[in-house]
Amino acid sequence: MKNILIINGPNLNLTGQREIGIYGNISFIDFLDKLNETFQGLNIQHYQSNIEGELIDKMQQSMFEFDAVVLNAGGYTHTSIALGDAIKAIDIPVIEVHISNIFSRETFRHTSYLAASCIGTISGFGLDSYRLAIEHLLKR
Repeated sequence: MKNILIINGPNLNLTGQREIGIYGNISFIDFLDKLNETFQGLNIQHYQSNIEGELIDKMQQSMFEFDAVVLNAGGYTHTSIALGDAIKAIDIPVIEVHISNIFSRETFRHTSYLAASCIGTISGFGLDSYRLAIEHLLKR
C-alpha cells in the first residue's frame, strides 16, 4: 500500500472555516500536511469537489493510479446511489470517513448509501478519522 487517494465531497473545502463546533478549526489542507509528515514514504494525494459527477469520475480513475481510497463524500453519503455504485465498480479498497459522528446528528445523516460498498466506516473522530483509515489500510 503506497498510493492512497483521499476524496472529499461537498463543502469539505471549507473545513476550518465552517461550523467549527462540528468540523474543527483546522483546514483540511493543513491537516493533510500533518498526514504526510506522519506517513512519510506514502504517496497521499487529495481531491475535493462539490460536484457529484466529478467525484464519481475521480473514483473510477482512482483504481488505475492508487492502491486505496479514503472517501468523505459529505452530504452525498446520504443521497448518492450513483457514488455507491462507483465504489462497487472499482477494484481497490475504499474506507468511508466522516469528521463528525453522523449518528449523533440529524436522522437523515444516519443513512449511508456508501457504507455497504466500503471495507469500513470511521465516524466522529474529527480530522483524525482520516489518519485512522490510513492506519487500517496499512495493516491490510
